[in-house]
Amino acid sequence: MDRIGHVYRETDVDLFSSVVHHIIGQQISTAAQKTIWERLSAKLNKVDAAGILSLNRDELQSVGMTYKKADYILDFAGKVQNGSFNIEALEEMTDEQVIRELSSLKGIGVWTAEMIMTFCMQRPDVVSYGDLAIIRGMRMLYRHREIDKEKFIRYRKRYSPYGTVASLYLWAIAGGAIPELTDPAPKRKKS
Repeated sequence: MDRIGHVYRETDVDLFSSVVHHIIGQQISTAAQKTIWERLSAKLNKVDAAGILSLNRDELQSVGMTYKKADYILDFAGKVQNGSFNIEALEEMTDEQVIRELSSLKGIGVWTAEMIMTFCMQRPDVVSYGDLAIIRGMRMLYRHREIDKEKFIRYRKRYSPYGTVASLYLWAIAGGAIPELTDPAPKRKKS
């Protein structure tokens, strides 16, 4: 922490738009996510359930997302609109309950739920085993060739109750914030 300094993170305090934003960002670059998000935001006055449901599948897809993501977003908006998914109730739930509830939605898995808890809900103790950069940061920091689930759990316990802060620093390390820390994972051979 002393070497890297303060790590700033952007947050999105609107839970509905954060879920949509994270569905859009799955398995694409940050730049592509930003472009698609800007197009969607320009199309709508507000990214909320009513706004999303004012668009059809083709209109959603036309901003650059896949049809599958458009379907996930429409399904989510419909459930929020009809009350079958109570988004406000998430704020009162434990981390485990939030993960379970969000993961019940189409297109949301554990990793996406953890990112929503980190960057929107601002939960203090989130360290994602499914995040490749966090695992890479752990390998680099602790000089392990691999981080299995057992090692991960041991480190996560060490970071608690400030796991989210640890995650921010592990992302920074994985991104090269400390140049002399290299990834000790064995290099994969190209076939």
